[in-house]
Amino acid sequence: MLELAGIIILGILAQWVAWKLKIPAILPLILIGLLVGPVASEFLSEDGTKWIEPIWNGKEGLFPGESLFYFVSLAISIILFEGGLTLRLSEIKNVGPIITKLIILGSLVTFFGAAISAHYIFYLSWEISFLFSALIIVTGPTVITPILRNIPLKKDVSAVLKWEGILIDPIGALVAVLVFEFISIEGGGEFTKTALIEFGKIILFGSTFGFTFAHALNFSINKKLIPHYLLNVFALATVLGVFILSDAFAHESGLLAVVVMGMVLGNSKSPYLKELLYFKESLSVLLISILFILLAANINIEDLLLVYNWNAVILFALVVFLIRPLGVFISTHNSTLKFNEKLFISWVGPRGIVAAGIASLFGLTLAKKGIIDAEYITPLVFMIVLGTVLLNATTARPFAKLIGVFLKRSEGILIVGASQVSRLIGSYLEDNGRHVVLIDSNPTNIRLAKEEGLEAINVNIYSDTLDDNIELNDVGYLMAMTGSSDINKYAINKFSHQFGESGSFRLINLEEMRNPDNSPKEGLFSHTDDYISLTEVTRKFPKINEIELRDREHYEELIGISNNDKDIIPLFLKDKEGFLEIIPSHNKAVDKMEKGYQLVYLGKQIKIERPSEK
Repeated sequence: MLELAGIIILGILAQWVAWKLKIPAILPLILIGLLVGPVASEFLSEDGTKWIEPIWNGKEGLFPGESLFYFVSLAISIILFEGGLTLRLSEIKNVGPIITKLIILGSLVTFFGAAISAHYIFYLSWEISFLFSALIIVTGPTVITPILRNIPLKKDVSAVLKWEGILIDPIGALVAVLVFEFISIEGGGEFTKTALIEFGKIILFGSTFGFTFAHALNFSINKKLIPHYLLNVFALATVLGVFILSDAFAHESGLLAVVVMGMVLGNSKSPYLKELLYFKESLSVLLISILFILLAANINIEDLLLVYNWNAVILFALVVFLIRPLGVFISTHNSTLKFNEKLFISWVGPRGIVAAGIASLFGLTLAKKGIIDAEYITPLVFMIVLGTVLLNATTARPFAKLIGVFLKRSEGILIVGASQVSRLIGSYLEDNGRHVVLIDSNPTNIRLAKEEGLEAINVNIYSDTLDDNIELNDVGYLMAMTGSSDINKYAINKFSHQFGESGSFRLINLEEMRNPDNSPKEGLFSHTDDYISLTEVTRKFPKINEIELRDREHYEELIGISNNDKDIIPLFLKDKEGFLEIIPSHNKAVDKMEKGYQLVYLGKQIKIERPSEK
């Protein structure tokens, strides 16, 4: 009981440490597992036993006999199902040629390059070599996001890394499952007629069961045949049932079935999909926390000694410094990315949870079957996972600065609220070269923003998901522009330290508008206009205008006109180079002013007499 409780406590503690230090959770999880497992048995325990022993003498321990294998299988099936849920076919179509090539060509380069390297460096069989290479294809979002979260990068670079991690996770897992299943069938992976027939059965039953039960579950949910309070646990039971049933018809087809099931269900139009995904994410966090401490603890010193040599260093160097860059540069040939941007993408390729988890499962299974060289799978993949995570977590930021992809000043703008006025201002900022992201909990506003070509995220401002969003890593300005003064103030208080490096602003409320002398320092645009004023002016005059300034007196004259005309609201000051400065409501931050600057304002056009016309 103490060991089981300890695993859960240590796992959640590792997740908290990872969140606090903003590093991938897999790093402290595996390190804790190694500490309480092989390290403890070799250096810390007087009797040479592990502090946490998943299997002892094959019959005792937390999971005696084959029970560890069963637990790992079921846990991986749930994790892969959750990964399949995140894959949207529409996203594959829209991610652009760079990411599409990186997923296809980059994966092929890794698949063949790593297999050839493993075969000739460690003299592994071709079957095991290709399984190893299939496992290290994936770079999941759970390891990419913490590394990139605090590195301000150009939008295109962060988008490529983010979408590669999201899309390649289930695809890489699928490739690994297919290679594993081909090895597992009778014949040991030999190209015999029987082997091909068995392999075909695995593909057939895995795909069929996954596709069929995904539609059946979706139908049951949409027809409300399942009560809402049972929705999540019923879906969990269905996933486990599909895994076991498919495996019964075609041995080792269960993992393929749950991946396909997740992908099909993830592309359905179920209104409960987001709720289901949240539940599976929470469950995956718990399972991952338990799983990786167990798997790392189950490794023996003998397993670690298999890769404790220069061959492992050579293989790691080839994977990281040759194969990954080769795949990236081939995939990004003739793209809009610059050389230093391609170099940074090549450098950041940490392997994650799917690779380590499936490697342990496959290693246990194949070793049990007596497949030659199967004992190398788990330590080799763990070596690549730990090495790449450590390397990227410690060097990504300085490397970005070294090669010149680190943005010295974050100029992106996060607009809280995607109403008509926010979309109008966002479109103007985008047209003037600024990266703009709108967030709103109203799906209609988000849909309209996307139809207007704006980047928009449907999220509740009170949730924590914004912290993990890589698309916001170049954001330096925060503009809270909702109709709720409380939400605007909350956005400033919660996110100004993260997204307001260059400035945080919010619309003033009615009370502040009535007392212009008490205009807050973060007040936005004008001390005479609130959300209602902006909305009304946008309804009547949905246009943003520019007027060239002669000097400071001219600027102050125009501000005076806007204060007395409800249909004119000043927004930005635009310098000669096109740089936009947000006008605060107190107007005290606008210092530099000269001929050639422009006042950017919302509403009807200002008509003012020129000096020669007086």
